[in-house]
Amino acid sequence: MTTFLIATAIALGFCLVLEVIAGDSIGRASLAPRDLALRLLGYLLILLFWFEFSWRPWLAGLTCAISVGALIVVSRAKRSVIGEPLLFSDFALLPQVPRHPQLYYIPPLWDPRISVPALLTLAATILWYRTEPSVLPAATLPRIAALIGLPLGLGLLVWAAPRPPLARLIARWFPHPDLEPDVARVGLPASLLGYTARALAGSEPVPEAPPLPPGLGDDVVVVIQLESFIDPERLGGPPLPAMDLFRARAAQYGRLRVPAHGAYTMRSEHAVLTGRTPESLGFGRYDPYTSRSGDEPTSLARLARGRGYGTLFLHPFHRDFFRRAQVMEAFGFTDLVMGEAFEGAPQVGPYVGDVALGERLLAEVRARSRPLFLFCVTMENHGPWKPGRLPGIDDPQAQYLHHVAHTGRMVEDVAAGLESLARERGETITLCVFGDHAPSLPTCKPGFGDRTTDYALFRFGHPAAPPRRHDLAADALGLTLREALAAAPADIAAAT
Repeated sequence: MTTFLIATAIALGFCLVLEVIAGDSIGRASLAPRDLALRLLGYLLILLFWFEFSWRPWLAGLTCAISVGALIVVSRAKRSVIGEPLLFSDFALLPQVPRHPQLYYIPPLWDPRISVPALLTLAATILWYRTEPSVLPAATLPRIAALIGLPLGLGLLVWAAPRPPLARLIARWFPHPDLEPDVARVGLPASLLGYTARALAGSEPVPEAPPLPPGLGDDVVVVIQLESFIDPERLGGPPLPAMDLFRARAAQYGRLRVPAHGAYTMRSEHAVLTGRTPESLGFGRYDPYTSRSGDEPTSLARLARGRGYGTLFLHPFHRDFFRRAQVMEAFGFTDLVMGEAFEGAPQVGPYVGDVALGERLLAEVRARSRPLFLFCVTMENHGPWKPGRLPGIDDPQAQYLHHVAHTGRMVEDVAAGLESLARERGETITLCVFGDHAPSLPTCKPGFGDRTTDYALFRFGHPAAPPRRHDLAADALGLTLREALAAAPADIAAAT
């Protein structure tokens, strides 16, 4: 017991010094008594987790220190690209990394930068394991009790954390999401554990489906989420003809405030599809798909289906990514056209090209037999932009600009096709295009443009009106689109 206490004290002290000196917080680390206790508790839980596998105090202490150091390194790397520290919800995305390694900057397991440190760590652990004696009791019954008791105790703690009465205590420590101050207040490990418990508790109420205005909306409503899309001139790139189209022909266009920079597509996607603000999601705001799994009464797809629309989700990538198929079905989409439907489709770089996706979108709209709500997510310009992605183009920004030109052409083609279809059939059609987040490029660091992308709203078949710029948030765009599904043309104009 003495050895365990000494090793634990040294490990926790080292972790504390490490976080105070090199931790990933933008504010000064708090050493107030309660904050310090929570910080040390976070380290202790990590140490106990590793201790149950070896029953060697010094090995557990070393592993705890390495774990905290690794969390800091990963968090700082993430902050440099995305502008926020490591989150509990990031761990839910880990299974995607081996399935879709091309979507991340993380090297594959066989890369020497990963494999060599991993093998050295494994060898050192085995050597240490054979050198340091176990502190398990020698007697059979105490030994069995220890082997069962510690894992059982940690498991019960995990089970109890999102449930009363422990959940109420954790809610006092973390009353609402305030990520940066909380990391500075209690440290990265404790904030990760506390936010996980709060998110699992699911304390935020589910909103009711809103009453919709009388009258059928537009015959077709098409929403296209453009991957990593911003006006390339904001990056010093050449003018994009589609931006001139926004300013000349869109009923409404402007900057779109989105909930993330460089990643977390699901945040913007959820905001537009539900009209819900990040604040309304509580601790689920960081990954609304994990917390709600698409069970949203305010979903545009559910509202559209309730008004007799067909609902189609179009995305040229794997169904399992972000659990998109499962989530979109819960959102209310009855038809999903996804990766397997694009086998043989033209690719630009590693993904299906945006122009080809636009052609498929127009074909789906032409083939419909009733009012349609279609939500499309592009893929061509998904990062990372690494050497070898495009022949003869290795510069990340040059790659991005190459792809965004195709995105602009797709928007022009779809707008022209839908406008022609509206004239041909005498129908009203709404087209909305928006960027989900800015690209994570060296020239587009966190804080760029105050987390804004660009969007445009076209209304074909409606009385012509001069375009106007109106900057708004992603959730507000979702509310605007709600009007297009259930209002007469005059009501739509008044709503914007």
